[in-house]
Amino acid sequence: MINHLITQKNWQTQLSEAISSVDELLGLLDLEALKTQIYTPTHFKLRVPRAFVAKMAVGDANDPLLKQVLPDQQEQIAVTGYIADPLAENQQNPIKGLLHKYQSRVLLTVTGACAIHCRYCFRQHFDYNANLPTAAAHSAITTYITEHSEINEVILSGGDPLSVSNRRLFAWLDKLEALPQLTTIRLHTRLPLVIPERLDGELLERLNQSRCRIVMVIHCNHANEIDTHTAQYLQRTRAAGVTLLNQAVLLAGINDTLEAQTALSQRLFDAGVLPYYLHVLDKVAGAAHFDHEERFAIDLYWSLLALLPGYLVPKLVRELPNKPFKVPIDIYSKR
Repeated sequence: MINHLITQKNWQTQLSEAISSVDELLGLLDLEALKTQIYTPTHFKLRVPRAFVAKMAVGDANDPLLKQVLPDQQEQIAVTGYIADPLAENQQNPIKGLLHKYQSRVLLTVTGACAIHCRYCFRQHFDYNANLPTAAAHSAITTYITEHSEINEVILSGGDPLSVSNRRLFAWLDKLEALPQLTTIRLHTRLPLVIPERLDGELLERLNQSRCRIVMVIHCNHANEIDTHTAQYLQRTRAAGVTLLNQAVLLAGINDTLEAQTALSQRLFDAGVLPYYLHVLDKVAGAAHFDHEERFAIDLYWSLLALLPGYLVPKLVRELPNKPFKVPIDIYSKR
């Protein structure tokens, strides 16, 4: 019934009604006793759509979806090696709003807004105010791409690019599709998992009509994020000609078991999504309690290889600063 009431609302309304109160979240889940274990951050505050909360188990303090969004006192503990800009992205933006780290593709931070604040987010300290492209910067961005003939793909990121209106998103698509050198436009987004209605008919029709290949990389960490309702929207998106991939982060206490990773890959495939990357955690300040030693990740990965067909096993990678690619984890190094 809760899900039914939520999904009658359009995605913009759901976005505006996202929960930002720790007390309200704990009250909805009958977990008021957890109040002593958490804190209320003044930076990177709690934000979670109600449709995502509806997928959480009432009364379960260890729910894997809840643990991704609930502020924890451990975030306040400074840990050596965990820093504000773990990927040195502030050194990779030659133009406001554009990151050029990989040779053939650039990333545009079209917005600093997200529908959900994941506590392990590697951009939680990113200075969006200094990096969001203004209207005046749009021509500079297209000029930069044109002057770099090696660029054939643009990644729309943020924040979350699907948190902006269709009008703003389509304006970006129009500008990019007008550049003949571009063959692919990619969207990195969490919206389909937290507000499936964002994949509305107008959006899917526009993506289907693009002259460029459209790739949508969703960010799903646990099988429980994909219920039947969410799967239907993902399947419609795939039917519209969009290539759907998933990138997940290995998170301690959330998806760090063979059972959890196997269920995630299988649920993704059922919904029309291929596993793409399994990231070892980026060492961002405040997220050390989600991390695992690399050896743990490697052992888990070997178990996945033994259990799943190859097309359901994501690439195990780590992103490092100043590297022009995702760095594959050497799974033979510690065997």
